[in-house]
Amino acid sequence: MRLVQLLDAQDQQRVALVAGDRLRLCQSSANVAELATRAYTEGIDLSTLIDSLVTDDSLSYDEAIAQRRLLPPVSHRDPAHQWVTGTGLTHLGSASARDKMHAAQGNHHADETDTMRLFRWGVEGGKPPDGGVSVQPEWFYKGDGDCVAPPEHPLASPAFALDGGEEAELVGLYAIAPDGVVVRIGFAIGNEFADHVMERQNYLYLAHSKLRPCSFGPELLVGDAPESIEGSVAIRRGGETVWSATFLTGAANMAYELHSLEHHHFKYSSFRRPGDVHCHFFGTATLSFAAGVRAEPGDVFEVSAPGFGKPLRNPLAVESDPDRTTAVHPCR
Repeated sequence: MRLVQLLDAQDQQRVALVAGDRLRLCQSSANVAELATRAYTEGIDLSTLIDSLVTDDSLSYDEAIAQRRLLPPVSHRDPAHQWVTGTGLTHLGSASARDKMHAAQGNHHADETDTMRLFRWGVEGGKPPDGGVSVQPEWFYKGDGDCVAPPEHPLASPAFALDGGEEAELVGLYAIAPDGVVVRIGFAIGNEFADHVMERQNYLYLAHSKLRPCSFGPELLVGDAPESIEGSVAIRRGGETVWSATFLTGAANMAYELHSLEHHHFKYSSFRRPGDVHCHFFGTATLSFAAGVRAEPGDVFEVSAPGFGKPLRNPLAVESDPDRTTAVHPCR
């Protein structure tokens, strides 16, 4: 089952079931996260609940895309209660590009960079044979729900940014139930988007480089993620393809099991606050930046994968330069 969220003809947020080229609207005014929590509370599957709520009222999927009515497939009514986070160095082969960046910053004299050391720990301890707790991965914070751009809408790179590059990834989507249980709603394909030039200056700038917008969807795949996913990512410029590649994700292509990455995020009690929503990016090994490509304003990032429905598309925009220091008002 695949779901979307969108604005209907009355500009009301709705949940819809993907049915070929039509979007069948659900009768409930609740969003996907709220429905997932309701399903958990009632002891039923989300798909069962959706089946009971879906109507014969439908919209053209292509028209919803053209009119830019699609929303992120999981959201919170209060963006401050939506966490957007991620893990890096999780995929087999994901360390090479970053290791080259970090070694160039003066670490080449060491036998092993911090990047390669953390990556090796994941390869050696990311999938314990006894199914126990794995070594913890790299973790980062991206922002709250306000940093999530809807499909077809721009990813706005800040005026102070040095770069804005795509990161095609698998995204896990979760709601925290009233009793604090983490409810996995499902998965989507996303574009994590980051400032790779800033990160290349010094790997300790990783946290800064990740505080950027992102996007995922347009569809939510309810249930488990495929073990192996072979997706496509491209940059389009003026109707031409500037760069394209295949990206591999899913547990079969990672140094970690997905449940291990989930554990190392949700082991912190602050991430199990009832009512919150979590969107967690699982990392990638494929970057246009590593191929020497630099996106330009107006370029369109496109990410797709079999089983996840329509492609995710977002144009690149750059915010105007305020050319000023952010003012802080002192209390006296």
